[in-house]
Amino acid sequence: MEEILKFLENNATFFLATEEGDQPRVRPFGFAMEFEGKLYLCTGNQKLVYAQLQRNPKVEICAMAASGEWLRLSGKAVFELNPEAKRKAFELLPSLKDIYGSPDGPSFEVFYLTDVAATVYSFTAPPKELLP
Repeated sequence: MEEILKFLENNATFFLATEEGDQPRVRPFGFAMEFEGKLYLCTGNQKLVYAQLQRNPKVEICAMAASGEWLRLSGKAVFELNPEAKRKAFELLPSLKDIYGSPDGPSFEVFYLTDVAATVYSFTAPPKELLP
């Protein structure tokens, strides 16, 4: 998990893919954290990504490093009401206050990923599996 978080932190914008019917949807994300041994992300429940994840929790994340390596990570989103996870997100990313007001705000959601698989790829080296 540590290597995955480090890769995401070092490459501040990563892309999360969902699906809507038969159409893939990709959007930039910029926050990930480890909490209780799980990889967490956050979003607002008024956003399309939230509705898409409610219908189909499977996601894929891709992040590209300036070195030419990229991370591909897949998993299933599990939304959680854990107030401690929400508080931790606000602690790590204070600008969430500007968007959602407080960790208890009615639109702020956190989710973690299960069934995570993560691999780092490169044009010059064989793939490196971080998690099956």
